[in-house]
Amino acid sequence: MDRSILGWLLIGLVAGVLGKIIMPGKDPGGFIVTILIGIAGALLAGFIAQSMGVSLNGGWQNYAAATGGAVILLALYRLVVSRRVR
Repeated sequence: MDRSILGWLLIGLVAGVLGKIIMPGKDPGGFIVTILIGIAGALLAGFIAQSMGVSLNGGWQNYAAATGGAVILLALYRLVVSRRVR
């Protein structure tokens, strides 16, 4: 496995927790799903940054991008699941 992907997975775990803190409330999938969304958000943020040519060199930049990706995906997840339940 590529070291950068493993790093983004670990950052994604932290981003999932931070995303849950930033967006409190009851999620349909629970805490584990929120962490998985954080991992997906981190990978998405890393992919988008690389495709745009943006270098995320600092630790805080990685966490900020991953947390932003996690919050966006968590908001989209809540939106989709809330519409599906109705």
